[in-house]
Amino acid sequence: MFPRFALGFALAAAVSLVGLAPCWAQKPAPPPASATKSDSAATTPAPAAPAAPSPASAAAGDPFGEDTTLAAKPIVYVKGAGTWDSAFETITASLKKLKTYVDKEGLKSDGLPITIFTATDDTGFQFEAALPVTEAPKKPPHGDIAAGTSPEGHALKFVHRGSYDGMDNTYEAITNYLDEKRLEAKDMFIEQYVTDPLSTSEENLIVNVFVMIK
Repeated sequence: MFPRFALGFALAAAVSLVGLAPCWAQKPAPPPASATKSDSAATTPAPAAPAAPSPASAAAGDPFGEDTTLAAKPIVYVKGAGTWDSAFETITASLKKLKTYVDKEGLKSDGLPITIFTATDDTGFQFEAALPVTEAPKKPPHGDIAAGTSPEGHALKFVHRGSYDGMDNTYEAITNYLDEKRLEAKDMFIEQYVTDPLSTSEENLIVNVFVMIK
């Protein structure tokens, strides 16, 4: 089973469960240790749970769970679906198509490329690969390219460094972070590519992950 799918799916499942059953974020406390009835006996309190660690791929000083607000921007995007074992190839192919369109239409980019994951299951995912632009195209796009706006609102920012396949550790840490903080998240997450995935070696990627918070 491909690790990127397994933990990408785990995050989406956790996000969905928060909305459907808030008790997901409220793990019952372990039962207290039994105490003797001696007057001198005292119950030792259970140690506090350690904070969820950042993934090993994060560099010192990288935000992990940084509170932020996303502003809506004009984007051109391609809707699609893919399987987890070829996720990187699927996404980069869509971004390449968008770059060709933007260059051909003379549009100006206004930010880093993103992928908006709108649904996941045990076999794959649905997504919108997007490029922010300074203004919407004057002529509406044709075919599978469309114009719209990027998601906006309260989000948490996490950083991944390294291969795309290795993002499973980042998503596991994100899921643990949401659980620990008892946060309610929307069933959507966004990857923002700090390094250009079309020209950067996959092993040297830097990806911001934004989880939309209710």
